[in-house]
Amino acid sequence: MNQHPLYGPIKDSDLQILANGGIMVDDHVIIDTGNFENLYKSNQVNVEEIEAEAILLPGMIDAHTHICYAGSRALDYSKKIKGISYQDILKDGGGIHDTVNKTRNATFEDLKLQTSRRVDRHFNAGVTTLEIKSGYGLSYADEIKILEVIKAIDKISAPDLVPTCLAAHVRPREYKQNMEYLKFIISDILPVVRNNNLSNRVDIFIEENAFQPDEAEVYLRKADALGFSITVHADQFSTGGSMVAAAIGAVSADHLEASGPEEIRAIVDKRVNAVVLPGACIGLAMPFAPARKILDAGACLAIGSDWNPGSAPMGDLLIEASLLSNFEKLSFSETFAGITFRAANALGLSDRGMIKSGKLADLVAFPTDDYREILYNQGLLKPALVWKNGNMYSINPQ
Repeated sequence: MNQHPLYGPIKDSDLQILANGGIMVDDHVIIDTGNFENLYKSNQVNVEEIEAEAILLPGMIDAHTHICYAGSRALDYSKKIKGISYQDILKDGGGIHDTVNKTRNATFEDLKLQTSRRVDRHFNAGVTTLEIKSGYGLSYADEIKILEVIKAIDKISAPDLVPTCLAAHVRPREYKQNMEYLKFIISDILPVVRNNNLSNRVDIFIEENAFQPDEAEVYLRKADALGFSITVHADQFSTGGSMVAAAIGAVSADHLEASGPEEIRAIVDKRVNAVVLPGACIGLAMPFAPARKILDAGACLAIGSDWNPGSAPMGDLLIEASLLSNFEKLSFSETFAGITFRAANALGLSDRGMIKSGKLADLVAFPTDDYREILYNQGLLKPALVWKNGNMYSINPQ
């Protein structure tokens, strides 16, 4: 997977498979690939040999998670299976508001412990880079606390963490007007986030019960002026968000379940990365985002887990990508691309996601001799070995 296009469909016939492959690594970076015997004879380097049939892929990249939170939303789930909608649960004080209360009450150390466990689980499943959003604080102290927790974990964890400030998740109850709260974020939260290197990315949830498109555009333009990279929760239940993402020139528009031809064309024309989140669709019993149409229109399509306590509590990127592949008829190549180099592009990262000279040596080895088994098993076939920056961190017996 070192020559695939960044945009549009990819055929499985274009998938490059190297038998008896070898990878040379120096200082965490891939410097050469090719036949194992030829590389060894030519260079006489230290060898870490896998004496088994295995399929080696780039380390997976999850471009959208909300895993820095406290508590559970099992009560919300019991309501959902009775037919109560996500929006109605939110209106009644559940949903995001419930997690906000629990996260605000959590100590720094408690939040760090809970989040670290989720990061470790993701890494053991082969995710070597993951984005994590704030958004369950919705106050100065608690948004900063969440981002500082993410920063602290990033210093000690094996995978790389990409923090995103989602202080504009929903309006907290302390505020009566959306714009009042958004102005507070701009004046009080974002300068501190920027000055303390807590995040260089800003996100906002555009939806009926969150923020409106016109409000979001004003907010995002100010965040952009402060030097933040922009991503948008767009078109999950209704349209409007993707148009804002296109108008702003956002790095990505995430969700897109409600997107139609006009919305898809807008993000494709502006080269906005499309990040689809099948985990939320599974959790909310909704149709998947039109991933096939998005790809065919020429987008760079990434697949994220959306791991969060409400709509996507399962949080297994490979299972979710496998199911999306089946329902949306994505090729193996398109699915693998969506959780590797195209996901990297959605995070603004160009140094990973491919087994190619110059890229980080982030790799996962699956215990099979047929790459098709990975998606055929719908995510239950997990990596046996995981490398981050060329170092083997995890051996997981099957």
